[in-house]
Amino acid sequence: MKRSFFLIISMLALTFLSKNASAQYYFYNDDYYDQDVLVEVGASIGAMNCLTDLGGKAGIGKGFIKDLNSGKSYLSGGIFANISYKNALGLRLEFCNGKVSADDNVLSTVSSTDIARFRYNRNLNFQSSIREYSAMLEVHPMMLFIDWEARDQEAPRYSPYLLGGIGSFSFNPQLKEGNRLIDLQPLSTEGQGLKEYPDRPVYKLTQINYPFGVGMKYELSPLVNLRGEFVYRMLTTDYLDDVSTNYIDPTVYALNGFTGTRLENALYLNNRETNGQKTAPGGKRGSPLNNDAYFSFNLKLSVSLRSRMR
Repeated sequence: MKRSFFLIISMLALTFLSKNASAQYYFYNDDYYDQDVLVEVGASIGAMNCLTDLGGKAGIGKGFIKDLNSGKSYLSGGIFANISYKNALGLRLEFCNGKVSADDNVLSTVSSTDIARFRYNRNLNFQSSIREYSAMLEVHPMMLFIDWEARDQEAPRYSPYLLGGIGSFSFNPQLKEGNRLIDLQPLSTEGQGLKEYPDRPVYKLTQINYPFGVGMKYELSPLVNLRGEFVYRMLTTDYLDDVSTNYIDPTVYALNGFTGTRLENALYLNNRETNGQKTAPGGKRGSPLNNDAYFSFNLKLSVSLRSRMR
């Protein structure tokens, strides 16, 4: 997919070059042409976070900001190419790399009577790297009303926009125990892939997501653009953190061929509750009612491949 990504970028650049002949003057600088079709390439840096079954705030689990642990934000970055038509509609191809994490231990200060104490006693954590390729459509509402044929109408340098599309992301949930990281997917912590739980297939570590968000673009010069952007990824899985449903009977691991370190880790991580009482098989471990999600806040710096007048 990486090879296809850069092949498409090359095709976009060729499209850009073919449009130069019909270009007009750039709307606030007579040194550059303003093509109807324009290619922009750049890089981004920002912060990535997630919403999963782990961690959260006191009380019943809530939506988005109300249940967000901001201290679990991590650095993210990427590269992108965008091809736009009359600065109003754009198609973007992007690669993003980041990290997400959550930990029940953030609830250590909740009272013993708070319902969130269940999550603290569960004593789980996870972290995962994220690698994402996406294709998104940009819509710049302000630019839809610009009369590009009117030489006396000056378009603004700033432009708020909406974006949405489809992506493919790779992840690998791991639990941190001291100085070691334990891969969780091979351990079938909730019976995924075991014959005793036929309704729980093994989840794939590369899946489809649906990114959407909002942003603001500002033209620092005819060639350089600055963007601020928020992108939320809607996922089709509830296993970003390896937690979704109920505890299972740990005796089934040996019956399914688990041996050695794999068996040892599966038995240990199947139930890590710290309240002195272990929830019986079938008891609540997570909630399958809502899929997991991750999101990012980014600053993007880009260059427009605009032709200079001769």
